[in-house]
Amino acid sequence: MTFDTAADEATRPVAPRPTGVRAAERALAPDLARGLMLLFIAMSNTAFHLWNADHGPSGWQPVNGGWLDHTVQFAMIVGLDLRIYPLFAFLFGYGMMQLYLRQTASGTSERKAAALLRKRSLWMIVIGLTHAGLLMAGDIVGYYGLLSLALGWLFLRRGDRALKWWIWISLTVTVAAAAQPVVTAALQGELGSLGDAGADAGSEAYGAGEGSWLTAAGTRMTTAFFLVGMAAPLVLVTGGGFIFLLGFWAARRRILEEPGKHLKLLRGTAIVGIAVGWLGGLPAALAHVGALDVSPDAESDTGALMALRDVTGSAAGLGYVALVALFVHWWTRRQQRQREAGPGPTTGAARPATTAEPTAATATATPTPVATAITAISAVGKRSLSCYLTHSLLFAPILAAWGLGLGEHLTSATMVLFALGVWLVTVAGAYALEIRGKRGPAETLLRRLMYGKRT
Repeated sequence: MTFDTAADEATRPVAPRPTGVRAAERALAPDLARGLMLLFIAMSNTAFHLWNADHGPSGWQPVNGGWLDHTVQFAMIVGLDLRIYPLFAFLFGYGMMQLYLRQTASGTSERKAAALLRKRSLWMIVIGLTHAGLLMAGDIVGYYGLLSLALGWLFLRRGDRALKWWIWISLTVTVAAAAQPVVTAALQGELGSLGDAGADAGSEAYGAGEGSWLTAAGTRMTTAFFLVGMAAPLVLVTGGGFIFLLGFWAARRRILEEPGKHLKLLRGTAIVGIAVGWLGGLPAALAHVGALDVSPDAESDTGALMALRDVTGSAAGLGYVALVALFVHWWTRRQQRQREAGPGPTTGAARPATTAEPTAATATATPTPVATAITAISAVGKRSLSCYLTHSLLFAPILAAWGLGLGEHLTSATMVLFALGVWLVTVAGAYALEIRGKRGPAETLLRRLMYGKRT
């Protein structure tokens, strides 16, 4: 009797090795949303770099400048400030669950998949603290790394029923925590005095006005450790992680991969979410430009208007995600209709209809300027970590007092143009990598740290 050892080796079960996401597997909507999100983050962060400006009671947006500057400030308060980071948190949670589901679908055990994500979160904390020490005090990579570490450990492997219960519990706690001081002050007739307009401006925590890089680095690290060590745990305790959990829930239902199956939900979320978010920011914006007469304390970082902006910010962030998903659905159907109406490759017959869901690799196949722009922006989303870090490489040395100091001479309007220019640089760089089939350098590093070898 003989044995075919080669066949035996071929049929022997092999434990799957965790691998990353292939380009063809990526859905268009999350990447496009991340790419646009980075433009909004760049714009939202502009106020931190206007270190010579006069800041209002909130300590963030400047109060000086001409009518164009005030228009920009108004738009930022209504549409961007405290609205973009919830968008990031949702997409972060969505991406975490996507990665977890892909790993388990490929044969990796749930325990190993969860351990891989914990490893990813830990390395993100390291990357975030390094980023803060070198360039950017308000780093969000380490902050969300800690949140993802805790929420992934607690909820990645929980069932849908438990997940939905905790979403509602966390949302209730968040609203109650934000409303309690406002309601208490209102009942006592002290709503206008809630807050502290005399507190140090929050923008000072970024150290952009420090003439010494070393002194600024100390300020940045203090802020970074506060965000990771105190703000992130406080968010967990007060229920702010519900937006992450919504990302988990949505990813399990493939809402962004298959927007056509969830149109009613997406349309309702876009309309209601954006309306609630913008209306929540409107009083603060009107007060900032002098159209609404309120006390400086009410406008401060702990005042009633800030509480209203904060509690409605997540609604706007979700609305923006839904709007992008609806656009992707419309765009993909348009592309499909064009392909079906066009001649076939050899016979001139109409091409067969397809019901394939939009992916980053297929949804922008037509080489038109709009399709190229969509591909380029989604390329930024695929390389969001690299592009986010690139923002700081271009912002800090040019704008900070310890660098070239250009932030001293810019206004809100010109700073937004600068932010747009920085984002366009990252778009060009990401698109160049996309057409060459290469990942971003930060993504490559994180994958090597996660998987231990080239993937």
